[in-house]
Amino acid sequence: MSTISTEPLPDESHVSSYPKFIGRSLWLATEGSLAFYAWMTMLTALFLVGANAWANQVAGGMIGTNMTDQVSWGLYIANFTFMVGLAAGGVMMVIPAYLYHDRKMHDVVIIGELLAIAAIVMCLLFVVADLGRPDRFWHMLPIIGKFNFPISMLTWDVIVLNGYLLLNLHICGYLLYMRFLGRKPNPTWYIPFVMLSIVWAISIHTVTAFLYCGLGGRPFWNTALLAPRFLASAFVSGPAFIIVAMVLIKRLTGVGGLDGPIATLTKIIRVTILINLLMVASELFTEFYTGGSHVSAAKYLFFGLHGKTALVPWTWTAIGLNITAALLFLWPGLLAMKRRPLLVAACAMSFVGAWIEKGMGLIVPGFIPSTLHEIVEYVPSQLEWKVTVGIWAFGLMVFTIAIKTALPTLKHPAEH
Repeated sequence: MSTISTEPLPDESHVSSYPKFIGRSLWLATEGSLAFYAWMTMLTALFLVGANAWANQVAGGMIGTNMTDQVSWGLYIANFTFMVGLAAGGVMMVIPAYLYHDRKMHDVVIIGELLAIAAIVMCLLFVVADLGRPDRFWHMLPIIGKFNFPISMLTWDVIVLNGYLLLNLHICGYLLYMRFLGRKPNPTWYIPFVMLSIVWAISIHTVTAFLYCGLGGRPFWNTALLAPRFLASAFVSGPAFIIVAMVLIKRLTGVGGLDGPIATLTKIIRVTILINLLMVASELFTEFYTGGSHVSAAKYLFFGLHGKTALVPWTWTAIGLNITAALLFLWPGLLAMKRRPLLVAACAMSFVGAWIEKGMGLIVPGFIPSTLHEIVEYVPSQLEWKVTVGIWAFGLMVFTIAIKTALPTLKHPAEH
């Protein structure tokens, strides 16, 4: 785009142009084909089912869930943990684009940033669902409530998650607004925030890991490998979701220039999925070869304990999916266009495997056996599944709307 000014418009111009930008974005987000309306209608219906279930949970109390005094974190926190990783995984598009100046990745990097926004929104919704009494959320607000900063790791988690959301909202909002104005973005207004988001993406999952491994009464989580494992699996699930999203975007909208970024992300997963499996194997060796008094939770997770085996199918399914996906990603011919469905299948397997590993396979066994050596199993209730599906539907709506708004930028990338 030739002779585009980088000088900011006068404030008066922004006062009149920004409402037009918002109106244009709303039009882009709601205008589409019949398939788009069917997709959004289905997501809306699922979200309403989840909202109704959550309303029943608030009215009736947490007794509607299957969480107990022994297992006080369940499906909601499992999804929260996974979503933090999904948000952090979006940085795997930012690093090649801005640190290694990958031009092809630079044109579509906004997909990863939009995914981070949707994932953080879902993180916050899962936390609210797990609170039980959302009206008490004000206790976590600085000044108004008792924030306990910097002692509490929970307050650090509140800061990094909300900070990461604001960073990505600013970056995406600014780039889309400049595209709407037909101007070249001023690097001063977004490059420092992009660099900060790289560090911040790592911090959100590191702080979440510290939240778990800092709990001395839960030996299953007391490992120095927890934070690196979180990051390794995040750099599998995030790129896997983005690859599938780009395949769908290319097929449904005709956006070009996505084959290069898909190849780059596939190469990233080839490395990170092996690192993740190595860390899992290292944990298993330490737990089962050395033995010790704290191996009970790992035995319960992988083989069951005293006839209790609720999580065994979950964890072996995750291992099977991750190993199969790793073998597929190592196949050199996976990137061929005719094998694109196989690439999508590999991404789906690694995504689901990471969800089980970081969700049901990490959160629940941390509580079994309990500190009093009780074995109280946990299986999510129907209400919990409805709320979970509703939050996922809402997150996918946010991501779909965001992608729809960004489509002009993806089809005709401006010079950055």
